[in-house]
Amino acid sequence: MNFLEELHQQRWDDHRYYHHNRVNQALHLLSASCFLASYVLLFIDPVAAVMVGWLLAMLLRQLGHFVFEPKHYDEVNQASHEYKESIKVGYNLKRKVVLLTIWMLIPLGLYFNPGFFGLFSAEQVQRGFTYNTSILWLYTGIGAVVFRTLQLFSIKSLQTGLVWATKIITDPFHDIKIYHKSPYHLLRGNMYDDMTDWYRPVEEDSGVVRA
Repeated sequence: MNFLEELHQQRWDDHRYYHHNRVNQALHLLSASCFLASYVLLFIDPVAAVMVGWLLAMLLRQLGHFVFEPKHYDEVNQASHEYKESIKVGYNLKRKVVLLTIWMLIPLGLYFNPGFFGLFSAEQVQRGFTYNTSILWLYTGIGAVVFRTLQLFSIKSLQTGLVWATKIITDPFHDIKIYHKSPYHLLRGNMYDDMTDWYRPVEEDSGVVRA
């Protein structure tokens, strides 16, 4: 597959394997809106941008995955939860637990050690707890994307890593595009997506690594 074909494949697999629940989709819609707001805020108020990105966008997004998304056998795709976790290109639930644990421990470590083990100078400590937390969270978010991208370069291919990084950065735009009707479906009592209203890649069963 070329770059755009693999990008479509990763997006399709992410949708069909991890976004069955309409509540999860609605939370992704809210999360995507928050992420777009944080993108704008990066040029206005970086601290606010990071807080919106982590405390609103990321928490809403992961709440949908951990709480509302079914973990039993996937009848629609004929796949077990364990299988889906094993082939996920990006951060599966286990890897997300590690990332979120690091995220939660950062302000705790900063509270007890304002210099964060020598990372911040005495002058930088004076910027305050909230500001320095936002800096560390920003580095964590960027680092998580860079780290996994480099891993994919090594274990898969250069293209797969670049495709995944592109997908992560553009997910807020794409989520709004495909999940903007999720509140409407919820109002109609339709709790689960049957995965029939999205364009499927021609080679969806070609054995490629899933998103």
